[in-house]
Amino acid sequence: MSFPLQLISCRAAQDFHSRDSSFINGVFIKTRTTRKKKNQLKVLAMSSDNSTLKMNLNEYMVTLQKPLGIRFGLSLDGRIFVHALKRGSNAEKSRIIMVGDTLKKTSDLSGGSFTEIKNFGDAQEMLTEETGSFSLVLERPFSPFPIHELHQLSDLDILFNRGRMPVATWNKALLASNLQTTEGGGNSGFVVFSSKFLASPGLKFLNDQNGHVGSGLQKNILSSPVSQLVCIFSEKEPGDGEWAHGSFPLEEYIKALERSKGELYYNHSLGMRYSKITEQIYVGSCIQTDADVKTLSDAGITAVLNFQSGVEAENWEINSKSINESCQRLNVLMINYPIKDGDSFDLRKRLPFSVGLLLRLLKKNHRVFVTCTTGFDRSPACVIAYLHWMTDTPLHAAHNFVTGLHTCKPDRPAIAWATWDLIAMVESGRHDGPATHALTFVWNGHNEGEDVCLVGDFTGNWKEPIKATHKGGAKYEVEIRLPQGKYYYKYIINGNWRHSTSSPTERDERGNINNVIMIGDTASVRPTIQPQQKDANLIKVIERPLTENERFMLAKAARCIAFSVCPIRLVPK
Repeated sequence: MSFPLQLISCRAAQDFHSRDSSFINGVFIKTRTTRKKKNQLKVLAMSSDNSTLKMNLNEYMVTLQKPLGIRFGLSLDGRIFVHALKRGSNAEKSRIIMVGDTLKKTSDLSGGSFTEIKNFGDAQEMLTEETGSFSLVLERPFSPFPIHELHQLSDLDILFNRGRMPVATWNKALLASNLQTTEGGGNSGFVVFSSKFLASPGLKFLNDQNGHVGSGLQKNILSSPVSQLVCIFSEKEPGDGEWAHGSFPLEEYIKALERSKGELYYNHSLGMRYSKITEQIYVGSCIQTDADVKTLSDAGITAVLNFQSGVEAENWEINSKSINESCQRLNVLMINYPIKDGDSFDLRKRLPFSVGLLLRLLKKNHRVFVTCTTGFDRSPACVIAYLHWMTDTPLHAAHNFVTGLHTCKPDRPAIAWATWDLIAMVESGRHDGPATHALTFVWNGHNEGEDVCLVGDFTGNWKEPIKATHKGGAKYEVEIRLPQGKYYYKYIINGNWRHSTSSPTERDERGNINNVIMIGDTASVRPTIQPQQKDANLIKVIERPLTENERFMLAKAARCIAFSVCPIRLVPK
């Protein structure tokens, strides 16, 4: 089950609407497509007077007619978020606003300009208008919103028994501008008992006085996306209505939240985070500022192996030129080798070169910081592959070692795929050893009740057909394990030899048309990333202990790649 409140971007609105904008039930929603799913990527949305409104990628803009039908909540940290939606309201009809979304900006009544929501008073001012339309900019939370916490308390509990935070100060500037009460006052200081009377910068100032200082070690797991509630409020509407937190079974949602507890969520605002893996290898998230370079230099780092692309750095508003200059000034060697974020195939193809770069730097006695944007995937995958290929450490042991020291979730199958690609470099022809991949051959016929068999040069040289399993309808499957290599095959349907039109074909030396499948690939110093052919069949890599001969071939191939690499060629000029 996919849970309904995962992080989405402006692109998510396209599931419901057209590319740029749509009218649905009198609600106007404006979205723009973007390239990367990152929090700080700036996108442009045009307001009604064609002025430019900057939004983060996980923000969206929606225009609603009054009454909105939104009940807002004020959290202890000063955040205004959607607490509930009224059944049948304009907000619910928009099909994009969800409980937990944070209110960031609102337009004025004319729609000509936007006001940033900084405190409780800004939100109340918008709700006092009884007619007209308003454009709201809302932000989707990083992690699934714990709606069940809102169900556990009645409105009275929320209003009177929670969120009472005593604050004593002499700085009146910390107060929100339009107080609805006379609490506090006088020249000798004042006391307030709820954060709704504080401006957001004031609350942050008080928190900062407590001396929250982050260490350089990894702190990836974000805190709960809901803070204690101070109060809930909405516009005044005639008549009663039913307020809801979402149209889905609450118990199923809670189960989905439990399943998501192990997920990692990257928070760029925490700054660079890193962990020490060995005396010479550190791994972590991207360098954001010149001060981060100084921090690494002070820790003894002499080289940086960076897998972040220039587009990613621009999306996160990182000044790559300034960082490169800081590296040169502090004698830190910067090596840039971009790998696509979230692309398992690109990671698989580029891992051998990446590990080669790391080995060459270590051979020059550099202390290396291996980094990507989040520090969760590409950089730890490179370190794990290095330990597996260059130090003869089993893949599972290398994975457990790195993930035990650094909070991350590397693409383990991509490392296994790249391992077999390397072994294929020093093999002649088909792999001579145990199976390396698990395959599911799929026949999509036209009729049920067909007698389907798979036959090929892997079934006793076409002499031992394998009967397919009926999977419902006209779909049949055969599961088999094979060593990597190139194979020809066909299907026998009710006694007739046929090839599948859903999978690649090729003529053999006799001119016969057969289906063909290529299992695995060959690693190279300059990999060519070509689009993969469409194939109904499924291939999964097998992770197993390597034979002695396979370990020898792996070590040989990995070092062949490494010593054909020149890291200096990738240094920024």
